Amino acid sequence: MKRLAVYCGSASPADPRYLELAREVGAELARRGIGVVYGGGRLGLMGAVASGALAAGGEVIGVIPEALAGSEVANTDCTELRVVSGMHARKQAFTDLSDGFLTIPGGVGTMDELWEAISWAQLGYHSNPVGVLNPFGFYDHLLAFNRHMIEVGFIRQAHAGILIASDTLPDLLGRMTAYAPHTPIFRMKASEL
Repeated sequence: MKRLAVYCGSASPADPRYLELAREVGAELARRGIGVVYGGGRLGLMGAVASGALAAGGEVIGVIPEALAGSEVANTDCTELRVVSGMHARKQAFTDLSDGFLTIPGGVGTMDELWEAISWAQLGYHSNPVGVLNPFGFYDHLLAFNRHMIEVGFIRQAHAGILIASDTLPDLLGRMTAYAPHTPIFRMKASEL
């Protein structure tokens, strides 16, 4: 993996562990020679991931919508800052520029990005790994809900392994690197659906 799209919150929670985690994720990716593609902001976990990666000498590509680029939230310290027309173009750029998707804690926007990456993988728009780092049990309920969707049958068994989760970054990156793409819906027969 040469680059990962990192999905995370633009907020700064009161608990300092989240910002510390985000900085360490950015730094560790840089140490491993993995570039960061992210939302282009300088605030919250987004900004912490970017600053961690940059401080460790890593590549950081920010992708920010025009509506946010003119405000004070754009991170002009990025290796490259791409300004796009809107959120759809931003998510397409994440997919085009990255070899995988890494989600750390965040809110509604982070969930939108994560589920779209999974959905696009199911359909066959990309065949890259989708990872969720679950520090402090932050995503325990989300992972339980994903298992529930599998058990009920709303996620096909062929796609049950798309979402890769771990409590530690080294384990998660190892599992993402070893990810074997599944059969996408676009290549499945009607009898398999």
